[in-house]
Amino acid sequence: MSNAPLPSSFDGNYDFYEENRWQKFTRRLKEEPLIPLGCALTCWALLGATKSIRRGDHETTNRMFRARIYAQGFTLLCLVAGSYYYAEDRDKRKVFDGVKAEQRAKEKNEKWIRELEARDREDREERELRIRRLEKRTKSADEGKGDTSLGSVRSVLERSEVRRKGAVLTAVMELVKR
Repeated sequence: MSNAPLPSSFDGNYDFYEENRWQKFTRRLKEEPLIPLGCALTCWALLGATKSIRRGDHETTNRMFRARIYAQGFTLLCLVAGSYYYAEDRDKRKVFDGVKAEQRAKEKNEKWIRELEARDREDREERELRIRRLEKRTKSADEGKGDTSLGSVRSVLERSEVRRKGAVLTAVMELVKR
């Protein structure tokens, strides 16, 4: 059998494949396994110091506090070494995450523009439909002037009062020429 994943309906959904907290935690444990070990040693030393204080054993208490200091130093050393060792990988990951975020933002913007275009197209179609209906009603009203039913539409303006295209512009042009 092939190790390739089966096709899925989530193939285009990048949010589905992004790393969640548990995956990030396990990845970080695999990258730097000594840090959790140092934390566990520190906790063990503190627990041992607490038990020895309750028993009143001063020698064991001092030894456990020294072990705590050594464990914390070990953890700090692991942090610094891991930070130095994985710095290049983290820089690459930051660049990758930045590119990914930029790509998502671009896709979101494109979806938004497509949505606006679709809404604009719907508005234009609706406007054209209203204009066609109005023209149809005015034609039917002009043809049957005697029709006074509620569905008929008549113009309030006389034909001589109807605005012509560019009438204002031509009037202004005539005034400017004088």
